[in-house]
Amino acid sequence: MSTPYPFTAVVGQDDLRLALLLNAVSPAVGGVLVRGEKGTAKSTAVRALAALLPEVGVVPGCRFSCDPIAPDPTCPDAPHEPGVAMSRPARMVELPVGASEDRLVGALDIEQALAEGVKAFEPGLLAAANRGILYVDEVNLLHDHLVDLLLDAAAMGASYVEREGVSVRHAARFLLVGTMNPEEGELRPQLLDRFGLTVEVAASREPDQRVEVVRRRLAYDDDPAAFAASWGDEETAVRQRIVAARTLLPRVRLGDSALRQIATVCSAFEVDGMRADIVMARTATALAAWAGRTDVLAEDVRQAALLALPHRRRRNPFDAPGLDEDKLDEMLEESGGDDDPGTDPDGPDGGGGQPPEGGPEGGGDAGAPAEAEESGEPQPAGAGSGERAPVGAADPFRTRVLSVPGIGEGAAGRRSRARTEQGRTTGARRPEGALTKLHLAATVRAAAPHQRARGRSGRGLVVRRDDLRQATREGREGNLVLFVVDASGSMAARQRMSAVKGAVLSLLLDAYQRRDKVGLVTFRGSAAEVALPPTSSVDAAAARLESLPTGGRTPLAAGLLKAHDVLRVERLRDPARRALVVVVTDGRATGGPEPVALAGRAARLFAAEGIASVVVDCESGPVRLGLAGQLAGELGGTAVTLDELRADSIAGLVKDVQRRAA
Repeated sequence: MSTPYPFTAVVGQDDLRLALLLNAVSPAVGGVLVRGEKGTAKSTAVRALAALLPEVGVVPGCRFSCDPIAPDPTCPDAPHEPGVAMSRPARMVELPVGASEDRLVGALDIEQALAEGVKAFEPGLLAAANRGILYVDEVNLLHDHLVDLLLDAAAMGASYVEREGVSVRHAARFLLVGTMNPEEGELRPQLLDRFGLTVEVAASREPDQRVEVVRRRLAYDDDPAAFAASWGDEETAVRQRIVAARTLLPRVRLGDSALRQIATVCSAFEVDGMRADIVMARTATALAAWAGRTDVLAEDVRQAALLALPHRRRRNPFDAPGLDEDKLDEMLEESGGDDDPGTDPDGPDGGGGQPPEGGPEGGGDAGAPAEAEESGEPQPAGAGSGERAPVGAADPFRTRVLSVPGIGEGAAGRRSRARTEQGRTTGARRPEGALTKLHLAATVRAAAPHQRARGRSGRGLVVRRDDLRQATREGREGNLVLFVVDASGSMAARQRMSAVKGAVLSLLLDAYQRRDKVGLVTFRGSAAEVALPPTSSVDAAAARLESLPTGGRTPLAAGLLKAHDVLRVERLRDPARRALVVVVTDGRATGGPEPVALAGRAARLFAAEGIASVVVDCESGPVRLGLAGQLAGELGGTAVTLDELRADSIAGLVKDVQRRAA
């Protein structure tokens, strides 16, 4: 077994270490979500925490780590012999992003259950993590159906495995720790709220601290055992402090003034539900115990708010997490707490609970006529390419559903029809590999003709493995939504860019809710560029869109060809994920020889390969050329106007048609 990096040897990252330690003191806090860029010791700190946790008492031979003092009477391994116990180190179980459902919750032997009526259960990762740590690296990339199972287990403290009426239940109480890089996409709000605390981590910009990080890492890599031994005293001290804080925790008093401060802060920051209040109360109590106090002070409430509220204030994926500390201080002062928010002379480190460090040490003329930009006429001095400063996006709205026709087999999501592991049952087939979803009726039909030949004599059905049938299910998949946005002068001439950005922002929000990947290609002047390669981070796409400048000619063909190249590369990386191309333009193609003909030939490439597409027609004014509709025909897709893109507009149109028919 490899030697873990010592927890106390982690340089800096005070908030991260404190959040982990508070959960070690009081698992009821609810876990930690660690957000930050790669290479910031997120995984290192989490793995190091397990070595600090005190040993746990378990029933010998129990696969579900039952507590010998209060064993679970419904444990699948029950009944347990009273008075028999053993101790072992606390476990840290890692959940891989690509894990199957059976790997997470466990598997039932369906063949044995049908033939013999025996519940032969093989525990999964949730059983292994009971009374320990469940660690999910890149938790934002976890499949939706695994997230749902994780949410259920975290909420109920138990896991249920059901296969065609055969069910098993076992305890699953664990400290949930997740790490993620926000650039790769955000978490579903339901899972985000399940994490008690969240911390943002970033690499230090101080040269001395960076030097110390490298020095310690090199020393660890050269001789892990010797390096860990050199930090043994510090590790022992923190472990003893955790035990002392756990012992003190039941005696910590959470007074009415502290409770009022917590309620005032949560109300002022408009967090949803009551979970934030409960988490703050538990965190403040754990902070006091960690500092060696029996009373919760205002500084504990403040620190608890900084850890428990930022991720609960996001209203949509484009909101940056965070907390206004000036407003927080104002709310704490107005709430009339009697506690002194200054230092506490009785705390071992002045209160607040910081963990011990220990150990050795351009734009153009905004008024330039678009017609001059489009026609290539000389621009006034200083106008350059006619680039205009970025404009803000209009308010987003709920969009109509855009989907890819046919049935795919891509990653689970909520946009287009697909054959998935979840969803409604549509048929049966022979299993390829392990059986995951039994089609009971088809299995019985396959086994029934052979009962006499197999010598059936009793009431039970004689089932062989060849009889088992896998249920085929239809659900929804996530797609790659590639936006191809016209940023030329013709789009900005009539102040349309704000409305266009608002429409794209609305589609990005819809893509977030439907679990899509997104990409952004823009074209203007004489070329096109990939503003954002395909990613799961829709907020990154929104940021690129917000800073998008406009101006110049309309190289529509270049934009389409660039999008085609992006899709070609992405098919090699993720061949199962189907694409939906959303072209946002007025259809005018200018610049270079035969721009309209070139755009048509580029569009026909998409039609020839069967790539789904939608053209959002941004043309306005009393006279319309209908060029966007022609482009949609060349693409083999459909065209919608900005007004038709709104879901409420579509609903209104349907109501009008129904009213006229009546």
